Amino acid sequence: MNDKNTIRLRTREAAHLQAIEGNPLDAEQIAMFEMFAREGWSQEKRRAYILERARAAATPHAAE
Repeated sequence: MNDKNTIRLRTREAAHLQAIEGNPLDAEQIAMFEMFAREGWSQEKRRAYILERARAAATPHAAE
């Protein structure tokens, strides 16, 4: 099994575990992980992207 297939399999397994725990991935999250695999993002780049998204989501919007 090549690296991309391994990553894809692990992503599906992680998504399944999230669903079992009552916190399933939504379509946007699945698409994000598929993008990571398709574009060959490093673990460091993935982590930075996810952390930035989390920070942005936690920041109150100025218009609100």
